[in-house]
Amino acid sequence: MRRVISYLRDLKAHNEREWFNAHKDTYLEAQSVFNGYVQSLIGRMAETDGTLGGLQAKDCVFRIYRDVRFSKDKSPYKTHMGAYICRGGKKSGYSGYYFHVGIGGHGYPDGHMLAVGDYCCDAKVLKILREDIQDDGLTFHNYLAEAAKAGFVLDDSWKLKKVPAGFDKESEWAEFLKYKVYCLWQEPAEDLFLGDDSVERVAQTMLTAKPFLDFVNRAIEYVKEGNE
Repeated sequence: MRRVISYLRDLKAHNEREWFNAHKDTYLEAQSVFNGYVQSLIGRMAETDGTLGGLQAKDCVFRIYRDVRFSKDKSPYKTHMGAYICRGGKKSGYSGYYFHVGIGGHGYPDGHMLAVGDYCCDAKVLKILREDIQDDGLTFHNYLAEAAKAGFVLDDSWKLKKVPAGFDKESEWAEFLKYKVYCLWQEPAEDLFLGDDSVERVAQTMLTAKPFLDFVNRAIEYVKEGNE
């Protein structure tokens, strides 16, 4: 992954189409390394999470091209390479395991990242998920605590100020009901992606949050089956 990170740092310094096209071979080499890493990671994680069986890197890897239509930043390329590993691939609608390697430092989009869960839950899924938490908050709490041991925190972006209508404001788990995003994340050190045992270390870290992910996906499954 050193080659990938090195390329991304060069791209950050020359984020323009002319430079990208002139160095297309270097990009393709970095892309090949990244895709190979993703395929190895899928294979390792599928040993524990059977829903990932049969996935290919192409089902999970995101394009490096940015959608700049509604952005003030017109830089054409991302400064990270990322993949969303979940059952059925990144377009399936299920929650999964996300990671990207960037150029280092902190914060999106340049920093390295691991994430598990769903960053854009359907309204119906949110309702079912909150009902599950209200009914079995202790289990949800325990899953968060287990994931925290591996460095994950629950993303509180867009957290509501009040408990949503229809839910118990006095519930012991009221704070968990305020979340609009049920996604765990962390910014790991660059060393996590380096070394011969990197795939194993990343897989172990992500799989620590599998019980949390299963909890979220249970709500998604319920909605996909036509229930509300």
